[in-house]
Amino acid sequence: MNTEPTDSLTERTAVRRLRLATLAFPPAGLWLLWRGPARIGRKLFGTLSIALFSLVYGAAVLFLLHKFTGLRFEMQGRPIPMPTWQGTDYVRLENARAEMASPANAKPATNQANAKSPPYWTDFRGPNRDGHYTELPINVDWVKTPPKLLWKQPIGGGYASFVVAEGLAYTIEQRREREAVTAYEIETGREVWAHSYAAHFQEWMGGEGPRATPTWHEGRLYSLGGTGQFLCLEAATGKLLWQHDVFRENTCSNLFFALSASPLVVDDKVVVLTGDPLGRDGRMLVAYDKVSGSPAWKALETKSGYSSPMLVTLAGERQLLIHSARHLMGVSPTDGKALWRFPWRVEFDNTISQPIVTGTNRLVLSAGYGTGAVGLELNRTDSGFAVKELWRNKFLKNKFTSSVLHNGHLYGLDEDILVCLDAATGERRWKDGRYGYGQVLLASGSLVILCGDGDLALIQALSDRHVEIARIPAIRGKTWNHPALAGGKLFIRNAIQMACFDLNVK
Repeated sequence: MNTEPTDSLTERTAVRRLRLATLAFPPAGLWLLWRGPARIGRKLFGTLSIALFSLVYGAAVLFLLHKFTGLRFEMQGRPIPMPTWQGTDYVRLENARAEMASPANAKPATNQANAKSPPYWTDFRGPNRDGHYTELPINVDWVKTPPKLLWKQPIGGGYASFVVAEGLAYTIEQRREREAVTAYEIETGREVWAHSYAAHFQEWMGGEGPRATPTWHEGRLYSLGGTGQFLCLEAATGKLLWQHDVFRENTCSNLFFALSASPLVVDDKVVVLTGDPLGRDGRMLVAYDKVSGSPAWKALETKSGYSSPMLVTLAGERQLLIHSARHLMGVSPTDGKALWRFPWRVEFDNTISQPIVTGTNRLVLSAGYGTGAVGLELNRTDSGFAVKELWRNKFLKNKFTSSVLHNGHLYGLDEDILVCLDAATGERRWKDGRYGYGQVLLASGSLVILCGDGDLALIQALSDRHVEIARIPAIRGKTWNHPALAGGKLFIRNAIQMACFDLNVK
């Protein structure tokens, strides 16, 4: 005969129900706990226990969703990873990327030298590396005539952009365990050639793949991979002409987010940034003969930044603008000697954005990570050059992007919000519209923004107000790659997709 008190059986049954409910769905367990007759002390202790278990429960659910569905976690510019639902489309694109890595799917090389338009967008961010497109007028009435999609294709990983010349669009991408410098027909997106080699850079925040956009010059393509492989290829066919291992040859180590600066052709040389020098023999800035590839000179013992070198004339002096990890420098293009330095400290040494030349002797720097922007004036002195700080504020924080200059005003992304500043004073004229951690270029008096989520937006470059003309879907997924514009065609990509849109005036 069972002599156990009825209230004891009832209590044990309630405890079992509470445990089962908590295991199945913690909020249900919490609801049962607070509905039950337990004392307040037990309820508080039980609440703490359920809260701790909920962390384990949530982590297990996220792991299963990641393992068996399209849930992914990626850094999108915010301090913490964000969950993204990529579903079956992502799996399809991943499979297509894998197929591209197979030699069986390689296309025969095709010479596109008979293309009609002369080379224009042959450098990162355009001819002057300033994000300006002036080759042709573009369609700015996207409401009436939206940009026409010409083609869309899968592509390998990485953050490089395109350069365009002689009928081909060039980039560099990750295909499984190999980097591939690739060429695509601008009319169809068909792969014409791919030169691949064993290399795989990856870090947990930005992911895998090379970062630096190749440079086209006089029929040659110069490409700097994420692991320090510097190649010169015949642009029409992909034939390797020469190559260098910049880490080994210049006693340098890689940067945390990999080499990201595009090679720059200056006169008869091509200049590259080589990372973080090690010991007394290490050098960060190296020049090679652009035809033979033989080393010409090497300079600077300081760690390089992530932005690309620019050839400019400031205060009457032709010079290279070079970002080291902690300075902006004016450098002689003939021997790499530093002409002047300006301290520019960004958290984690993330000097990413391009300098913006705003006058004959003026420029603006900007950076994210709480840094902001500064206006500078460069003047000649008896001993060389002096740098004067004109203004400084936190109204423009370019993180993975660079701003453009139009009619004396700067237009760029302050983190993920578009802002307009007076270039001379730093005064903020307006701030409006969220575009993610995307990229901005200027064409026909308008801003073409490739948004951080892959959308395309068109905004009038007006200094008194924010006017968005249109925003259209373009490619899917996190998009930090800069757009390229040549012959009225807009070339965009991210780590899984690429596309081409026609922006020509009809």
